[in-house]
Amino acid sequence: MATEIRVPTLGESVSEATVGTWFKKVGDTVKADEPLVELETDKVTVEVPAPASGVLTEIVAANGETVGLGALLGQIAEGAAGAAPAASAPAAAPAAASSAAPAAAAPAASVSSMPAAPAAAKMLAESNLSADQVEGSGKRGQILKGDVIAAVAKGVSAPAAASTPAAPRAPSAAEDAGREERVKMTRLRQTIARRLKDAQNTAAMLTTYNEVDMKAVMDLRNRYKDIFEKKHGVKLGFMGFFTKAVTHALKELPAVNAEIDGTDIIYKNYAHIGVAVGTDKGLVVPIVRDADQMSIAEIEKEIGRLGKAARDGALSMADMQGGTFTISNGGVYGSLMSSPILNAPQSGILGMHKIQERPVAIGGQVVIRPMMYLALSYDHRIVDGKEAVTFLVRVKESLEDPERLVLDL
Repeated sequence: MATEIRVPTLGESVSEATVGTWFKKVGDTVKADEPLVELETDKVTVEVPAPASGVLTEIVAANGETVGLGALLGQIAEGAAGAAPAASAPAAAPAAASSAAPAAAAPAASVSSMPAAPAAAKMLAESNLSADQVEGSGKRGQILKGDVIAAVAKGVSAPAAASTPAAPRAPSAAEDAGREERVKMTRLRQTIARRLKDAQNTAAMLTTYNEVDMKAVMDLRNRYKDIFEKKHGVKLGFMGFFTKAVTHALKELPAVNAEIDGTDIIYKNYAHIGVAVGTDKGLVVPIVRDADQMSIAEIEKEIGRLGKAARDGALSMADMQGGTFTISNGGVYGSLMSSPILNAPQSGILGMHKIQERPVAIGGQVVIRPMMYLALSYDHRIVDGKEAVTFLVRVKESLEDPERLVLDL
């Protein structure tokens, strides 16, 4: 008896994935719950475990193929008797065609004069769908959230051609063509590219800058880092101070922690802070939830856990969703100054940079201090310039007087 290996549920608003790496080949013995294949989604990499013990007799979806929810990936036969190998590559094309059939066959929805409901419009953007691809069930054909969910479940997907196609690449010179390598973008990299460009196209993005004297934080860190690590089992870094400073500022300037939904502004009475982490597969932003209710030690522990999971490719969908504000630390790579791009639909992102000793004037005297440039990119549709500048000043004040963070001032 054969057991089918199918694409599992991948998380909210995720309807398809790309087959990454098969850890087993046809004819190999597998054990139940042993990782069989890696799937790359728009947000995370997911390992599909073996549903039963036996022998892998067929691989239907080969590396690089796009598969939908519930699509057949392969089959396992019980025991060694079913080890007759099947050709994996030839079977891949029909499988891809069959999985793509529902999307291709989906009829174009009638276009309504009514705009989509706010929740539905948000989900359309997240699913990269247009209103004319979804049949509305509301009054006068208005598209509701349930209509989008139903469309995604049916396999409706964005058209392959972009609304503004990219200019074709000019051919390379003959002597250069042989020295070039063409590699298909991973699904994660494609999603990063699309979301960053969407953020530029949608938000009225503006960046304001300031600088912070890091001497007080560095002195405090040097004074207590050994005791801190011994007690809490984690190193005392700078991210704990920055995250705490950000949560304090967000309480005073709630617009920086809000988002736009249609013609509404949603204010978040909580702070889920995204911490940008660079991995070999691209940038991911895991979330420190309720950071405003955590101590610096708790924040450092959670950032450590999320960073390790990101580098190991073990982040869950829950680790990646629901952020209200993002912190990006380009300083670890040596960046002295940059303008971070918003992580939509958030309205603010703080860019940290390299600490560099510079001459500054303090009390009428020129002294050498460890200085860091800070950059706040924000959505000017919801955050005014005064609010943005005040937010950045509050972060600066907290870092230059870190006792305020400990005393919750």
